[in-house]
Amino acid sequence: MTPLSRVVIGSLLILAWPTAHAADGQKIFTQGGANPAAMACIGCHGPDGKGIAAAGFPRLAGLPAGYLSKQLQDWRNGTRKQPVMEPLAKALSDDEIKAVSAYLASLPAEPVADLRRQQIADDPTTRLALYGDWGRQIPGCVQCHGPGGSGVGEHFPPLAGQPAAYLVAQLNAWRDGSRSNDPNQLMVGVAKAMTDDEVKAIAAFFARPAHPEVTP
Repeated sequence: MTPLSRVVIGSLLILAWPTAHAADGQKIFTQGGANPAAMACIGCHGPDGKGIAAAGFPRLAGLPAGYLSKQLQDWRNGTRKQPVMEPLAKALSDDEIKAVSAYLASLPAEPVADLRRQQIADDPTTRLALYGDWGRQIPGCVQCHGPGGSGVGEHFPPLAGQPAAYLVAQLNAWRDGSRSNDPNQLMVGVAKAMTDDEVKAIAAFFARPAHPEVTP
C-alpha cells in the first residue's frame, strides 16, 4: 500500500466515524444498549423522541447532548433518582451514553414561540414565568431557561413543550430531595418557595405547544 493510499483510507475512516457514531446512538434509542437492562428509549419517549405527554414522559429530541449525558450520569451517581431511569443509566456504557445523547440532540424539536418581556396583563402565572417573585427569591423562569422557556446550554433545559406532569414531577423532586443535580442548588430553593398551585400553573403554562407573544 502506498503512503497516498494509506492517507486516503485514513481520511475516509475519519469522515465515516461521525456517521457510525450517530448510527450507534439511533440503535440504542430504538433497540437498547448492549446490556439487556439498557432498554430502548423509544418505548417511553416516542418514535421521534418528543415524549408521550399523556404518560408524563418528557421530550428528549433537540435537547443539548451535554445536558442529556449529564442526566444519565446523575442517575448513575444518585443525584437524580427515578426507578426506571436509574437502572437503565447504570446499564449503559460511557460510549453508549455519549452516542445516544448525540443522536437525541440531533433530532428536530418543536419550534417555541417567543415570550416578549413587556408590560403584561395582570396574570400571576405569566408574571412568575417572565419576572419571578424576587421577594421570595424566585427568578423568572425565562431568565434562566431562555426566551419562551426554550432552554439555554447544558444546565438550563427547555421547559416549553414538556408535559405538565413531567414538569410538576421535577419541581416536586427538587422539593423532596430526590433530585439535587442543579447548578448551585438553584432549583431546590426555587421549587421550595413555590406553592402547590404555582407549581401546577407554571407546569401547565410551559406545557402548551407554543406560547403567543405577550403584547403591551
